[in-house]
Amino acid sequence: MDLTRVRFLGVHHIAIIATDYARSKRFYTEILGGVVLDENYRGDRDSWKLDVELAGGVRIELFSFPDPPARPTRPEAAGLRHLALAVADVPAALEVLRARGVRTEELRTDEHTGKQMAFFFDPDDLPLELYQG
Repeated sequence: MDLTRVRFLGVHHIAIIATDYARSKRFYTEILGGVVLDENYRGDRDSWKLDVELAGGVRIELFSFPDPPARPTRPEAAGLRHLALAVADVPAALEVLRARGVRTEELRTDEHTGKQMAFFFDPDDLPLELYQG
């Protein structure tokens, strides 16, 4: 297959490994408003897998594993740096997250696009970004 001709339809899902499954499940469902699509315990791996859909069709696979290794460095470890979620109103979204007790950074403007943005963090301190859509 010639990969230059593959027509991607979009991102299907983002997979995240949590250190505390119940805490992260609550964050992605109750705090961020995700809808549970499916949830399964995989006994052979002693692992939970939760499929959650956030507004706008963003799908997250949340996994638990016994004793996952910590992220090696912050914030510039090799691999996925952060997940950016588009919102219509970044300041308003920040206020909602702060009211729900989510740790956030200050509002800023992307120097290249002029759009508003701000980082917030999940229960495992993974960086997530609000970005003006």
